[in-house]
Amino acid sequence: MPGRTEFIQTIGKALGRGAGNAGDADIFTTTASLEQEALLARIKTRSAAERKQLRGVIEQVAGPLHIDFHPEDNLDDIAGAIGRLILEKDPEWGTEKSVVRWDHPLLSRLHLESLAELDGVTLHTTDCVSGGQGAKVSAAAQRSAIRENVEASFIGITSADYLAAATATLVMRSRPGHARSASLVPSIHIVVIEEEKLLANLEELYTLLKWDPEEQAQGLTNCLSLISGPSKTGDIELVMVHGAHGPRELHLFIVKGEAP
Repeated sequence: MPGRTEFIQTIGKALGRGAGNAGDADIFTTTASLEQEALLARIKTRSAAERKQLRGVIEQVAGPLHIDFHPEDNLDDIAGAIGRLILEKDPEWGTEKSVVRWDHPLLSRLHLESLAELDGVTLHTTDCVSGGQGAKVSAAAQRSAIRENVEASFIGITSADYLAAATATLVMRSRPGHARSASLVPSIHIVVIEEEKLLANLEELYTLLKWDPEEQAQGLTNCLSLISGPSKTGDIELVMVHGAHGPRELHLFIVKGEAP
């Protein structure tokens, strides 16, 4: 085909293989560079003031991405704000309100089940389901029960592993109790994340995932989702539509960390 040789030569040149030069023996490096080590150190030693700056970046980029960024930054205020959202928002189908949340320590500390104003609202959790009197339930039955609860809910509440400030990108691993469907199926997605989980950009994320010893020990799970705003598509006449293939709203809360 015309241009094929030129195309291959361009790729070879980019890989440093032109003019008879052999390519690198190891394209996928096994040792962090000095720049990567410095970046990892900067991530690990980020100050409270620097995290506050990242929070300001997120606030700036959230609007254009149709992310509802909420100012509340302590758990009590966040719980109250989420309670008001649940009361103010209406399901797309029917009138009964059902909410599902991850089985996550941070979300458990919100104590949403104790909010008096949510009396009458069904609150599900994506934890492992047990049978009556401690009877064991098969993995298939557990998945089915969680799926039914998620499908019945108009709001899904999750946390996230990290949040890249430059693009307001949420980084979410799938784990037991952290069903990916809770962030995809309900029409409204609420995210609560700790300030210590803020990163500057995706470069920091990839550096952390590859070179941080704790991340290396944990490894990647079956799925790593990157979410920047609610679902959107411009397939039809180049008109941007939100909520076509997932949540139509994304609400973000950041829990303020303690100053070092």
